[in-house]
Amino acid sequence: MRHLVPFLKSPPRVAVVRMSGMIAAGGRGALNDAATAQMLERAFRRGKPAAVALVINSPGGSPVQSSLIGARIRRLATETGLPVTAFVEDVAASGGYWIAAAADDIVVDPGSIVGSIGVISASFGAHKFIARQGIERRIYTAGRSKSMLDPFSPEKDEDVARLRGLLDELHTVFKDHVTERRGARLPEGTDLFTGEVWIGASAVKTGLADAVGHLVPVMKDRYGDKVRFIRYGQRRGLLQRFGAAVLDDALSRIEERALYAQYGL
Repeated sequence: MRHLVPFLKSPPRVAVVRMSGMIAAGGRGALNDAATAQMLERAFRRGKPAAVALVINSPGGSPVQSSLIGARIRRLATETGLPVTAFVEDVAASGGYWIAAAADDIVVDPGSIVGSIGVISASFGAHKFIARQGIERRIYTAGRSKSMLDPFSPEKDEDVARLRGLLDELHTVFKDHVTERRGARLPEGTDLFTGEVWIGASAVKTGLADAVGHLVPVMKDRYGDKVRFIRYGQRRGLLQRFGAAVLDDALSRIEERALYAQYGL
């Protein structure tokens, strides 16, 4: 009935967006721009919120999807004029930290793992194994780099050099994003871009986070005890809810667990 009485002021509302899991272009339950676009648009525009809170728990993943999500957050924040705060749960590492840095400030739990500002490429080499089995690798290309770092062929120095160059370019993009977003909060003369991670208060000391705290008390301190939380999360598709594509989901979960395992989680 409150909306029928114009002189009664509604309590402030905070839109809470949960962003949890591996960041990847595909895979069920993965974070990516397509999967998060609708909930982010609703969170910023529906119901005139006073602020948007991002609840992040991600070990990272695709640098492009991280960049797309971060860019969407910044665009919506600019268009609506809303402040954005990131609240880190277990981990905001690599691409997870990229998304957190899109917020205006970052709040961590005392045990949150933050950072891992770097780029990684992992593969395997099976050419010796298949040679022992008497298997001959046959590969034909048009374009000398089409078979770069083929795992079933011996590694080439020029391929490794090319890959390192690509990784360095991506790393520069990541560093520029963090430097732009964190600005003067980062200490001078300290290299925070080595892939290292920090925990809780240590992340605050390095300038990668702003405070130790939790969603409800922090938002109540800013907007009053009567603040309301409107929560948004990723929707699961109909097939996923009924257990379809189980194998694809299992493989995605294995990859996600491997990413979390890097941080002891």
